Amino acid sequence: QVQLVESGGGFVQAGGSLRLSCVVSGIVFRNFNMGWFRQAPGKERQLVARITGNGYTNYADSVKGRFTISADGAKKTVFLQMNNLKPDDTAVYYCNAQWGSAWSNNWGQGTQVTVSS
Repeated sequence: QVQLVESGGGFVQAGGSLRLSCVVSGIVFRNFNMGWFRQAPGKERQLVARITGNGYTNYADSVKGRFTISADGAKKTVFLQMNNLKPDDTAVYYCNAQWGSAWSNNWGQGTQVTVSS
């Protein structure tokens, strides 16, 4: 069963940057797509970035051009570089693994990102 441990969140001012990390265990990393989700208070969890096993990436429109997802297969770690952060980016950020079209039901604890105006 996949285990996910997120880190790297924090408190930043608008325009600042953060780099999130997610260490993955329990799966053959290269066989899965990986994604970063976020959930703001009172809102549903949304997918913001995804990377496939062969390195293809896609992003939600709200973060396109500002966020970059990457992966280090040797370290079984997924990263989310977030630049030019906005107050609307404030949320708890989670990573997850996708096999086919299904995301894992096993979520990590997430990491809080707070952006002040």
